[in-house]
Amino acid sequence: METQQEKEILRGGQFLVKETKCEDVFTPEDFNEEQKMMRDSVIEFNDREIIPHRDRFEAKDYALTEEVMHKAGDMGFLGVSVPEAYGGLGMGFVSTMIVCEYISSGTGSFSTAFGAHTGIGTMPITLYGTEEQKQKYVPKLATGEWFGAYALTEPEAGSDANSGKTTATLSADGKSYKINGQKMWISNAGFCNLFIVFARIENDKNITGFIVEKDLNNGISLGEEEHKLGIHASSTRQVFFSDTVVPVENMLAGRGEGFKIAMNALNIGRIKLAAACLDSQRRITTIALQYANERKQFNTRISDFGAIKSKLAEMATNCYAGESASYRAAKNIEDRIAMRQAAGNSHQEAELKGVEEYAIECSILKVAVSEDVQHCADEGIQIFGGMGFSKDTPMEAAWRDARIARIYEGTNEINRMLSVGMLVKKAMKGHVDLLGPAQAVADELMGIPSFDTPDYSELFAEEKEMIAKLKKVFLMVAGSAVQKYGPELDNHQQLLLAASDILIEIYMAESTLLRTEKNVKRFGEKSQEIQIAMAKLYLYNAVSIVEKNGKESIISFAEGDEQRMLLMGLRRFVKYTNYPDIVDLRNAIAEKIKAENKYCF
Repeated sequence: METQQEKEILRGGQFLVKETKCEDVFTPEDFNEEQKMMRDSVIEFNDREIIPHRDRFEAKDYALTEEVMHKAGDMGFLGVSVPEAYGGLGMGFVSTMIVCEYISSGTGSFSTAFGAHTGIGTMPITLYGTEEQKQKYVPKLATGEWFGAYALTEPEAGSDANSGKTTATLSADGKSYKINGQKMWISNAGFCNLFIVFARIENDKNITGFIVEKDLNNGISLGEEEHKLGIHASSTRQVFFSDTVVPVENMLAGRGEGFKIAMNALNIGRIKLAAACLDSQRRITTIALQYANERKQFNTRISDFGAIKSKLAEMATNCYAGESASYRAAKNIEDRIAMRQAAGNSHQEAELKGVEEYAIECSILKVAVSEDVQHCADEGIQIFGGMGFSKDTPMEAAWRDARIARIYEGTNEINRMLSVGMLVKKAMKGHVDLLGPAQAVADELMGIPSFDTPDYSELFAEEKEMIAKLKKVFLMVAGSAVQKYGPELDNHQQLLLAASDILIEIYMAESTLLRTEKNVKRFGEKSQEIQIAMAKLYLYNAVSIVEKNGKESIISFAEGDEQRMLLMGLRRFVKYTNYPDIVDLRNAIAEKIKAENKYCF
């Protein structure tokens, strides 16, 4: 019962001001038998149906994408999170993440089609639809009989999603709406059977969502397939609506509720996008490593060179950190959903509120993991050298496919600003106490620092203290900025971006450390030597990022005595007592994966 109460109070964003015990985080090592079986089934599907056909996907074989989507439907993969009452498997949020992760690493084309259908194509009806809408549409979508698409973006409405010009006009008899407008960058447009369309009724402040069946005789026309940098075989087209008639019963949720639907669907999409990048990182790291183990220059395997070992170690470490943070958040969401259902909420309400609670973490993960997979692919090309630039190796396609992850589900810039903005809003609502801890840090800066020699004999003692100090940096910088600018903080985007990078690194570094500590306690320190090295390496890199962004912020908004005091505090909070030997850590990580000839964590 105590654990339940503890989880009750650990809300989204509270990682910043409350200590999390390693026993309270979920890790990939905690997968149960059902989750492992699902993972193995998806890996087998990916290895059989997707990876052998990479060349066809790269050659823009849209029919293949549709064919494999049908096969995924036959396997039940499209309906993992859909309740059994509507033809799905009704599995938990963690299982949904697992399927998304392992089905996405064969090619970005299929990953995009899968994500658009299961996430933003199906979920809005599952979570906002009436019983009649769910009975009519969800079973077809869950089984792959039908495919869904999500029509939000317009030529003039990208990041500012609520500014769309598409209109919905009620008919004289009040039985239908006529939709007119243009949507662009619509994934799955070529082969979908229905769209979730967002349009404005009269002069409403907010847009409204509609379920629109794709009938080309009902004023719906499609543009040509877009020519894209990557994700070549994902169908991406413009969609035009000209007096498209939609029955009133196809309105999704209420009038003016569309913006809320769009934002909550994107929260789910963001954490799923992080999952979709994880196994891709794993595979890229393994392929680069295997090449480095075989390739010889100057009579030496290139994997024996320090420059290559450094790259491999950082690639593996970032992947390990991404796994740690993604599944920590996924289980938090799953637990929050279960608690709400136990309290009497419907499945719809429980899932919506469960995900919404951790919207900050969803944005953090979307940014961190999408950037890590891009960096991983970039380093993969570099390890391959000239061959990496050739279409004959998988690296250049991986690099091109990875690039979209920083744009869709809200650009990384938007998500960075959202993460800090949502945290400040939570503080103002009293959901996360930032004021008290921020004041405590301000008081600490005015006091005399302790010169006692700390006891760091216990594993991760200093690292935990470093993470606590990084949290103080965020509270110091964000607290001072909020004090100075108040509601105008939104207009200082560069400060928000810097603060968000500090926030991101805290969550990622802490998640990595907690996962490792939990596994040391149950599997023994000897078995986790390399994971310990990765946790220390990630934290060291995080400290550098926090220091850079903290300094940039302070010298931009503070001056005189305040600036000197804040900079002094920053130096105190980013200083190790015992610096880790970074070269040794990287070498140890690289030697381990070299010996295994794969990413092995």
